[in-house]
Amino acid sequence: MRAVIQRVSSASVSIGGNVRSSIGSGLLVLLGIEEADTNEDVEWLLAKICQLRIFNDNAGVMNLSLKETGGDLLVVSQFTLHALTKKGNRPSYIKAAKPPVAIPVYESFIALAEKELGKTVKTGEFGADMQVSLLNDGPVTILIDTKNKE
Repeated sequence: MRAVIQRVSSASVSIGGNVRSSIGSGLLVLLGIEEADTNEDVEWLLAKICQLRIFNDNAGVMNLSLKETGGDLLVVSQFTLHALTKKGNRPSYIKAAKPPVAIPVYESFIALAEKELGKTVKTGEFGADMQVSLLNDGPVTILIDTKNKE
């Protein structure tokens, strides 16, 4: 499972010109799921995201987490995070999970996030052609891969 985590002042997802979801201050998470991902990956990644100390405290130091700030969370599925680009110029997405595998994992991630944060998590629509808008705050952008826990 791979995630691009962006600290945002605001973010939204539109489908067909209509805004599906929007948030204020918080995190935009682009989430890529692969066939080998398990519930353990979901739990580990979500705990990491909710506890990342990337929000400023009163002294202007990145010392607070999403949970501590009460910020919003917008999760957007993005299979292209598993693109293989070693060979040729056309990325291969063979490692990305197909919808029958990915959708339950995606839904599990969202349900667990809502439980962990105690609030509704905003989302895109799995498999839809989405336009994502964001105002990256900082900018702060972090990449996490559950198969490479650095």
